[in-house]
Amino acid sequence: MRAIVIGGGIMGLCSALALQQTGHRVTVYEQGSIPNPMGSSVDHHRLIRHPYGPLTGYAMMINSAFKAWGRLWSQLGQTLFHATGTLVTASDDTAWVDQSLSDMNALGIRVEALSADGIRHRAPMIRADGFEKAAWIDSGGVLFAEPIVAAIARHLVLSGVTVNTNTPVVDIDPVRGSVTLADGTRARAEIVIVACGPWVRELVPSIMGRVKPSRQVVAYLEPPPHLADAWRTAPMILDIHGAGGIYAVPPVGGTGLKVGDHTFSRKGHPSRKREVKPGEAERLFEACRSRFLELDAYRIAHAKTCFYTVEADERFILEKQDRAVIVTGFSGHGFKFGALMGEIVAGLTNERLTPTEATELAAGRIADRKRIEALTSLCSD
Repeated sequence: MRAIVIGGGIMGLCSALALQQTGHRVTVYEQGSIPNPMGSSVDHHRLIRHPYGPLTGYAMMINSAFKAWGRLWSQLGQTLFHATGTLVTASDDTAWVDQSLSDMNALGIRVEALSADGIRHRAPMIRADGFEKAAWIDSGGVLFAEPIVAAIARHLVLSGVTVNTNTPVVDIDPVRGSVTLADGTRARAEIVIVACGPWVRELVPSIMGRVKPSRQVVAYLEPPPHLADAWRTAPMILDIHGAGGIYAVPPVGGTGLKVGDHTFSRKGHPSRKREVKPGEAERLFEACRSRFLELDAYRIAHAKTCFYTVEADERFILEKQDRAVIVTGFSGHGFKFGALMGEIVAGLTNERLTPTEATELAAGRIADRKRIEALTSLCSD
């Protein structure tokens, strides 16, 4: 079967790889370079973590996601992951942490409730006071995002997949399975995978009311020299609550110390206003003051914007529309599921999964771990 994939980010490339592995002739169209610096997938790193607050279905999917990444590492011949463990904290609203810890218990993942002394031991560079709850979770780590995207693209080309960069798609016809390129050329296939990130609304108008581009700012900080070693061996830090929160990614594998705001802007157009405005990085920096010790000894090395595609409840959308499969709404937390989502797309295409099963899996609405494992195993057999 011929398959067209629109989008050369993590979802598109993993879908292309899974389809190619199951015998399809695949062509990828990416509007920019691969990795595309404007894409949602491209940054130094992304996190993979078990704690998910109220989204228990995604917590239960993480084991399957790790297995899918393991299969990908085997294909690539390299592992682009660094285990860090996870530190979760809450200072007022503890609901996100409470549900996460309940899920860890159900999954059999080791958790250590932390006192102030425990926080100082695990993360001596953050404040140990002011928390109602803190815990160490013995799982999770950093996925090296940009190298992963580049490695998959190279592997696809070497495997015979046609990968077209700087080739925008301007229209799709899901009924005929055809796409129109910017130069007027048309291509057809039995299945079209639409995985074009925050540009999806331009190609699939029917998705307009369900997802919004969300302009986000992340900052890379340079810690003071006497805290550099502590950060290099630090866990990821999640200080997330109902209204948002911040997260910190340790500088592992030659990357920088990254901090981000978990609150979505739900504003902006992914092709415009990509520069960081005066004061934006500084506001994010100040949001770290209640969490980092000696914040004034840090400096902002650089900041950047990225665009996520946010669904109202932060649930992924994977739906079949005639000969098209729409893959969107990853809301800033989708990269960790990239390898698994590609297999689910192939499972749907190969009729190993029903459209309802694929949609429910992607949306994290299946909270039964054994059911998740049974369905995802159908995609990888």
